[in-house]
Amino acid sequence: MDNRTEVREFLISRRARLSPEQAGVEPTSGRRRVPGLRRDEVSRLAGLSVDYYTRIERGNLTGVSESVLEAVSRALSLDRAERDHLHDLARTANAGTRARTPRAQPPSLRPATQHLLDSITGAAAFVGNNRMDLVAANDLAFALYSEMFRSSARPANHSRFIFLDPRARDFYPDWERAANVNVQILRRDAGRTPFDKELSDLIGELSVRSEEFRTRWGAHDVRRHYSGAKQFRHPVVGLLELTYHVMELEDDPGHTLTVYTAAPGSPSEEGLRLLATWAATERIADIARDPAARPPLPVD
Repeated sequence: MDNRTEVREFLISRRARLSPEQAGVEPTSGRRRVPGLRRDEVSRLAGLSVDYYTRIERGNLTGVSESVLEAVSRALSLDRAERDHLHDLARTANAGTRARTPRAQPPSLRPATQHLLDSITGAAAFVGNNRMDLVAANDLAFALYSEMFRSSARPANHSRFIFLDPRARDFYPDWERAANVNVQILRRDAGRTPFDKELSDLIGELSVRSEEFRTRWGAHDVRRHYSGAKQFRHPVVGLLELTYHVMELEDDPGHTLTVYTAAPGSPSEEGLRLLATWAATERIADIARDPAARPPLPVD
């Protein structure tokens, strides 16, 4: 992904969504050919010359200071995720040759991380990477995402499941929201790790194979994703309403731990208990780890 193009399209998209009334500026005279603020209006809000802001919006963030990035962020009313994304793009623009070399991720997680997952028994817990792969999980998480493991492809991938597998529209009661959030997280991670070839390949694959993905990718929306609520419609236990928490694993670079819990005494808590029983009875974790094992569910 070309950094200048990313910067240009991101800033233009943020400017287009913000009207003069929303920004609190007097509109400049003349007919507007494009929606949202004009460049001169953004430059006034940011306290920059039109020429300097134009240089930035054309994708040149080389040498741009933190204070200027903050001024542009305020002028465009960027939220925290968008502000962080702009700073990530600036770091890429100013990266030296060594920084542009992608850092290889460890071939496997530390044994201690898998032990941590296995010690979590009352919640679904899994480790993922910046490419939306489900790298490791406890038995309950394997059971929760059993639909993702019907395919023999490993590692199972959230993005491919959402956009390329029709089962996902049943699994996620609000598929539109799940699709939006998935792309917004991918866009953020692409800004943080722009030289990850496997991530770029995944984005290219999904852009070619899914119009739904391609449209969302073009919106340049980004999202922080550390806590919240999700719904799943599991084919065995039905509707599950779960709370999630995401933590970055500093000793496993490029990986995050996600834990799903249910409210005490809720139908979803009972659903998780039933799911755990089903997982143990049907050996769900075995087929998830090894698609050559005798499958508890039909495998494509």
